[in-house]
Amino acid sequence: MKVIIAAAGTAGHINPGIAIANKIKKENNDAEIIFVGTNRGLENDLVPRAGFELKTIEAYGLSKKISIDNLKKIIKTIKGISQAKKIVKEFKPDLVIGTGGYICGAVIIAANRQKIPTMLHESNAFPGKAVKMLAKKTDVIMVSFEDALSRIPNAKKVVLTGTPTRNVKLEQALNDKVKEIEKYSLNPAKPTVLIFGGSQGAKKINDTIIDMAEKKLNKKYQILLVAGAKQYEVVKEDLKNKNLNIDKLDSIKVVPYIYEMPEIMNAAEILVCRSGATTITEITKLGKPSILIPLPNVSHNHQYYNAKVLEDVNAARIIDNDKLNAEDLNKTIEEILEKGLLQEMGKNAKKIAINDVEERIYKEIQLLLK
Repeated sequence: MKVIIAAAGTAGHINPGIAIANKIKKENNDAEIIFVGTNRGLENDLVPRAGFELKTIEAYGLSKKISIDNLKKIIKTIKGISQAKKIVKEFKPDLVIGTGGYICGAVIIAANRQKIPTMLHESNAFPGKAVKMLAKKTDVIMVSFEDALSRIPNAKKVVLTGTPTRNVKLEQALNDKVKEIEKYSLNPAKPTVLIFGGSQGAKKINDTIIDMAEKKLNKKYQILLVAGAKQYEVVKEDLKNKNLNIDKLDSIKVVPYIYEMPEIMNAAEILVCRSGATTITEITKLGKPSILIPLPNVSHNHQYYNAKVLEDVNAARIIDNDKLNAEDLNKTIEEILEKGLLQEMGKNAKKIAINDVEERIYKEIQLLLK
């Protein structure tokens, strides 16, 4: 079996592609898999690190605005289709899979022209423009949320699979919670609220926790804030300006980054975070109550729709990014703790988890290749 996986830009696009590639290799050790991306995104780090070859082409997200810069991007993207066509022709894949990013358009079009079966994976509850545009040209579209099924009406075939997670066996996170909390010099007897804004951090979220620290609002719980590698020094300086020492905060621990996120996510009582598709997947598999702050200004406001999936089953609370403040966040956390909602919300999250994602995806691959 020879497979091309197209994925570019963010980890949310690339990691599902890597998870699918790992599943294919597990089931078919002789499978040959290459990735197609750009020379700008995280694929340049994540794909080689996962042990797969990456080939790059020109591809850009296009704006509706008429400008010289946009015209140049259109010309380069058209060139990228020719580059993708050459890669497809030389590699001769049995299947092409797109897992996100503007790269998918060029590669799926190139595969169509050579009559090669194609699949797309859409991680978000509200499908992006690329998926909708390619729906008629793609043999199978796999979605992560049931809500997305009806949002691609012109597709040939849409199936619910869930989002695959790369190199993360969430069941392994069910370890000693006490040791996990103590790792960060926190008190295991006190409820822990884990707060994070993604690998880069989120300034709005960090600023809110700085305000909470200054006002000493979190009297009934402790906070572990993952500030983000780039944001950590900013948080440290902002706290210093308020005469607060980042290493001596009352019941608040601030760290730049955590590599073992599933373990600490499982150890915490409540998660406060953005609502990217991979994060939502991990929350449901671990069965954790959450307070979700959707990232604003993203295509189709898709993080809001992801968060809504959990809110609709009473597994999460949503706070709008623009309305986020220390007092309201503290009130929401205390409400979940005091009303005994932890167990109920956690169970509700787990009810909508899809635990056989990779198996579902591999089954669709087999059906298509037959």
